[in-house]
Amino acid sequence: SSGINAEYGVTALISLATNTPVRPNIAMTGEISLNGKVLPVGGIKEKIIAAQRSGVTCVILPAANKRDYDDVPEKVRQELEVHFADNYRDVHGVIFGGRAEDNERMVKASV
Repeated sequence: SSGINAEYGVTALISLATNTPVRPNIAMTGEISLNGKVLPVGGIKEKIIAAQRSGVTCVILPAANKRDYDDVPEKVRQELEVHFADNYRDVHGVIFGGRAEDNERMVKASV
């Protein structure tokens, strides 16, 4: 599939609505379904190597791409904090810390 990486859009909107900055030096890849499921993508090895070279220290990948992560050179893997996500709530916890429910309440209160 060649869809837009909606994780970035969802993350940007949550950051804006809650006035919460996104954790720096983080990269993520994957697609997100309408119900929040993080879907796998291709090119994991190349994306991780490029992210590490550009100064990224934390990467979020779809859980379904775990086997592709094994292809990443050990030297690169040692320099990264890597998280695997099944659902956007997993992504949210890594990016913002805390629980997704807390930001949901903040968004509702600000509307």
